[in-house]
Amino acid sequence: MSPIGRQDILLNDSLLVAINKPAGLASIPGRGETTSALQEMARLLDLPHSGSADPRLRLVHRLDKDTSGVLLMAKTIEAQRFLSKQFQNNRVQKQYLALVAGSPPADHGTIEAPLAPHPVRRLEMSVWKHGRPALTEWEVERRFRGFCLLRVHPRTGKTDQIRVHLKHIGLPLAVDPLYNAASPASQGLLLSSIKRGYRAKAGVPERPLIGRLTLHAQRLSFVHPGGTSMQVEAALPKDFRATLNMLAKYGR
Repeated sequence: MSPIGRQDILLNDSLLVAINKPAGLASIPGRGETTSALQEMARLLDLPHSGSADPRLRLVHRLDKDTSGVLLMAKTIEAQRFLSKQFQNNRVQKQYLALVAGSPPADHGTIEAPLAPHPVRRLEMSVWKHGRPALTEWEVERRFRGFCLLRVHPRTGKTDQIRVHLKHIGLPLAVDPLYNAASPASQGLLLSSIKRGYRAKAGVPERPLIGRLTLHAQRLSFVHPGGTSMQVEAALPKDFRATLNMLAKYGR
């Protein structure tokens, strides 16, 4: 069964399609991947995802495999170029929801820290004074015991920007095996770590409330290739909602 269904389509017209990409699905085909959001949508819409002829499904931007949320694809090369230019020039307004470990002393803030590939760990990005300029704004949505839900506005679009910037200010994603590897929740957030007096069932391994990046691309605002300003929003997926509900119940 396809990981993406018609219920995941947020917008579909002659020039573009926007989906609520599920976590665990790569944006584009890659090494070790059996499928991708691009391939699944091409199959669902009966459009090619390779070649030069239009209409053809083309990715406009990317989300990490384990990040959910709004993902845009274009159906013509002109539409792809029009939309990609907005991303490249930081004219797309992006809003993410990030569940982080810790609690900031203020209710909002700005992170201005240049980013570059990590000098030793090749899979990671890092803050480096000679890196490329990067700017992220954030505000508190909700506080819990030991965690906080932030609304994040990346004003630039560097690789792993939100994850690295939040780690830089001491607020890493609650679940992030790359940038928060030292956390007990690096592979998943457990109810036992939130609920006081939690008793596990004998012989039954505890399953995490959420076992992927606690990051969701909730909203994109951009200019449609047809000239209209528009906003596309993706609802939080079930695992993220369930985690927030448990935090609200037991993590106060």
